[in-house]
This record gives sequence, C-alpha cells and structure tokens, in this order.
Amino acid sequence: MPETRPDGSSRKQQEEGMGASSVAARREQSRSETEQLMEAVVARENLVSAYQRVMSNKGVAGVDKMTVEQLKAHLQKHWERIKEELLSGRYQPQPVLGVKIPKPGGGGVRQLGIPTVVDRLIQQALHQALSPLFDPGFSESSYGYRAGRSAHQAVKQARQYVSEGRRWVVDLDLEKFFDRVNHDILMSRVARKVGDKRVLGLIRRYLQAGLMAEGVVSPRVEGTPQGGPLSPLLSNILLDELDKELERRGHKFCRYADDCNIYVQSRAAGERVIKSVTSFLSQRLHLRVNADKSAVARPWQRKFLGYSITWDKQPRLKVAKTSIQRFKVKLREQCRAGRGRNLKRFIEELKPVLRGWVNYFRLAEVKGVFEELDGWLRRKLRCLLWRQWKRNFTRAKALMRRGLEKVRSWKSATNGRGPWWNAGASHMNEAFPKSFFDRIGLVSLLSQLRRLQST
Repeated sequence: MPETRPDGSSRKQQEEGMGASSVAARREQSRSETEQLMEAVVARENLVSAYQRVMSNKGVAGVDKMTVEQLKAHLQKHWERIKEELLSGRYQPQPVLGVKIPKPGGGGVRQLGIPTVVDRLIQQALHQALSPLFDPGFSESSYGYRAGRSAHQAVKQARQYVSEGRRWVVDLDLEKFFDRVNHDILMSRVARKVGDKRVLGLIRRYLQAGLMAEGVVSPRVEGTPQGGPLSPLLSNILLDELDKELERRGHKFCRYADDCNIYVQSRAAGERVIKSVTSFLSQRLHLRVNADKSAVARPWQRKFLGYSITWDKQPRLKVAKTSIQRFKVKLREQCRAGRGRNLKRFIEELKPVLRGWVNYFRLAEVKGVFEELDGWLRRKLRCLLWRQWKRNFTRAKALMRRGLEKVRSWKSATNGRGPWWNAGASHMNEAFPKSFFDRIGLVSLLSQLRRLQST
C-alpha cells in the first residue's frame, strides 16, 4: 500500500503536488524576469554589443539622414534622454525609409523599410535581449536568422530527406509575407514569453511606425518591414507556430525564413499537405500561400535557397538554373560598367563577387557548370576588350601585339562580325588564352570550388 501522509494524501501525490508547485514557481520567476526586460535591453554590455553590430553592418541613413559614423556623437549627447524614454515606456520610433529593390529573377520589387541608425541600435539591443527567450524553443527544422544555423545546413538536410525516399516536395511560397504579418497575432505570440509591457509596447510601435516614400509618411496596420534588425526574429516567432504544427503532424521539413519545403513520399500526400497547410496558415496566422509560386513537385524540378538536386538514388546538390541566370545578369551589369577601364583593375573588382558566389555554392557536387561559367566569363572579358579597341586599325594592332600574324590580325579585325562573336572566335582565344587571365588575377570558379571542398 502507498504510504499515507497525515493529511490523507499519499507520498506520490505530495511529490506530484510539490512538482507542480515547483514548475509554477519557475514560471513565475521567469515571468518576473521578463517583466524587467527593458532594463536588460538598455544595460551597458548589451548596448555596446548592439552598437558594434550596427557599426559593422554599416547601411544607409534613415529618414533623419544620420549616418552610422555620426551615431557615436549623437549618443554621447542624447543617450540619457533616450534611455529614460525607453525605461518609462515613452520612446517613439521614427518612420522607416521606404526603399524598393528588384526581386531576384525579375519578379517585381521588394519593399524595404530602413530604420534610422538610432532605431537600428535599439532594435538590435531588443533582438539580443529577446533571442535567448525564444530561440531555444524554436524548431530544429528552422534555419533562418539563427545563431549557429545556416542556409547550407538547410540544404544538406533537404538532400538527406530526399535520399531517405521522400522524393516529392511541397514547396510553399508565402505571399508577401513580410508585408502581411498580422500585428495582433504576432504580438500575442511575443507576449507569451515577454511580461514587460514597455517592451511589448515598443515592439508594437516599431511595427506600426510609418513608412516614408517620396516624402510622404504612410501609416502601417500590418507587416513587419524588412530592413531592421528585429524583423527576422519576429518572423521566426510567428512562423514557429507553423513549425510546431508540422512537427505535430510528423512532417519532415526545412524552413528558412518564409521559404518552407516539406518532403513527402508521394504526390497524393503532397496534395493533402499543401491543402491542409494552406488552410492552417490562413485560419491561424492570417497568411496567404501564393498558389502560382507554390507547388507539389519532384525536388529536382524545384529550387531551395538557390540549390537544386539531381534525380539520382543518392541525390547530389547542384546550382539551380535560376541562380546561374541571376549570376550572369549580375556579371553582365558589371561588365557594362567596366567598359573603357583597365582590365586588370576591373578584374580586381570582380574578385569579391566571384569568390562570394563560389563560397555560397561550395556544396555543389555537380561541377560542370562552374567550368562553363569560367569560359563564359573569359569570353565576356574578351568581348569587353574588343569593344574598347573600337576601330579596325586598333584591333589589328592589338592582335599583332598578342602574337598573331599580320595577315590574320587584319582579316580578323575587318571581319564585320559583332563583339560577342569575335570574343568567342579562335583569334581572340589564341591572343587571350586562359593563361593570360590567370596571370592577371582572374578567379577561376572551378579552381576556387575545388579548393574550398578540399579544406
């Protein structure tokens, strides 16, 4: 028989009661700590770290025209007043500066909202204070905007799911996610772990801060503008509810910000999932799925974070076709800007772009495209030279200086063909071979990839 206590309860019942009391006490203590969260936000150590982050990120000025270089002097003069306003819950953020940038692949424009540097500092300090409360509870399948997590981890996990036999993907595209976040729903999720009404009020004021475009400030009733340090964390807080629902249903998925792929074993399963998840997002989070951009398809027919995969039984990662096209567009723009300039100096400016691209796509296991891009870029540079020479006389002399015979040089210079054709012709390839570009410092994408993958 269980041991009976003087009050008539068993030892087990008392222990369970003590356990419940302990949990309640811990929750109360945690709640009490978050009720003083603003003090942690404005703490010196937190602010120094936030200041260093804002300075390292640089960025353009906001509506007040203040640059990051001017921030220190401004804080020395005004920080005590700003701090007092934050602690008393009276601080009012300034409107964000509306900036439109082209979406990748030419799919319209994306609206950014650039806060002032002071507001960037405060948002960064908020981010640093809030992250320890929320991040530990986020899903293991969430990879975006989180310390110690990356797009590369998401891509490798996606490949693993496909190799395990989940050879259908539900590719979800949330329609204008950052523009359509419901403020009340988001704030209710934040309030689950934040008890400090000053912090909650400040976050809501940041959400509702107007957007200035063409000198006119427009109020905002929904959305969390991209461009501030706080928006990525807020997006993860809201979409964590989607993650938890997918986990509850037993799905295998990868989410990076608003880019979410769910891996299933059949088309029929995928159709059921996309229908039910679309309904969940609409009813619970008031978010819409873009039906035109979302799909149930084979993983090798879609892209995820710039990558795609092969259809092999053991799938290999490759650069998605749209990523290659986007890269070529960027290089074409730079080559147009490089007309008339010294080739060696222009190549020096290209180096960071080339290295950055290869570094991101260093997981690629299909390498032929890197060699093709190397050849394409050398042809673009030969085309640039041909355009610079302009006259037939100049072209013939340049070819002769590079070792071509006089008759052949003149015949090539006067062939009447366009710059792109000549850039790929034998006379330009012989005059400016790969070894020439290697000597003047052109980065080989294929060689760079091999070096990264060998380390």
